[in-house]
Amino acid sequence: MAFQRGRSAAIGVKASWPGFIEPALASAVDRVPAGARWIHEIKFDGYRVQVHLRNGEVKVFTRRGNDWTSRFKKIAVDAGHVRADLAIIDGEVVVPAENGTTDFSVLQNELKGRSKKIVLVAFDLLYLNGSDLRKLPLMERKAQLQRIIKDTDVQFSESFETEGREMYQHACKLGLEGIVSKVRDSAYGSGRGNNWVKKTCQQRETLTIAGFALDGNKWDGIYVGRRKGKDLVYAGKVDHGFDSTSAADLRKRLTPLIRETQPYAKKIARRGIWVEPKLLAEIEYRTKSAEGKVRHPFFKGLREDLKES
Repeated sequence: MAFQRGRSAAIGVKASWPGFIEPALASAVDRVPAGARWIHEIKFDGYRVQVHLRNGEVKVFTRRGNDWTSRFKKIAVDAGHVRADLAIIDGEVVVPAENGTTDFSVLQNELKGRSKKIVLVAFDLLYLNGSDLRKLPLMERKAQLQRIIKDTDVQFSESFETEGREMYQHACKLGLEGIVSKVRDSAYGSGRGNNWVKKTCQQRETLTIAGFALDGNKWDGIYVGRRKGKDLVYAGKVDHGFDSTSAADLRKRLTPLIRETQPYAKKIARRGIWVEPKLLAEIEYRTKSAEGKVRHPFFKGLREDLKES
């Protein structure tokens, strides 16, 4: 069945096709901004993409402008139903989980085959039917974006006009990666700026030390695990958070516990110095993968007050 594309009144600035546009990037902040000038969106854990629709042809570009249409065939098909002859859409390719979270490692696994689970979450519209929209206020661009993707498989990234810190706390509680806050009436600016800012969630967990790694004779982190019943399941490698004192102390404590085999219930393809799972570590991290591995972990210290079960 032929798809009827819609036309709307001219908006933005009349302009020729610009080709790939350097994407806007969010700057990291320590505090979520407050006030009515800011809107807040969920931060997704996927591949940033720019989708080009041009006279029936769809191309999908990475953040650096590489053509990944062949890898994102489903995204190209989905975007082909957008109501526009010419459009440039900014968004993220993700694999959504049932609980609403997204996981980059799952996305990578999906891309090894012909994935049917990936979706495009669109959050900005830069060009539409002969008009450059980048100087329009963000909320106007998003309104046009929502209109042209309606009733397609392209998902719309909702904006929340709530208190930013409240939304951030809620996002972290749900296990999301964080939030992106944007100035509601801002123009689209390529590169990293202050009109878009991001705050990622940090989580903490007490995990069992299963081993450690050395680079030559230099400390190179610890391997950690999580108890599932009586089994110890691999939860990742922690490389950061150590200074010379803490590294030396850990090595001294772990050396008497060295064993020949991995303590994990399921062996992992890693080389390490394995230990009896007696010590517990407090680990701060941004999020967890679908397999339970901590992402961007940071060693906070040993839990002297707790015993390994």
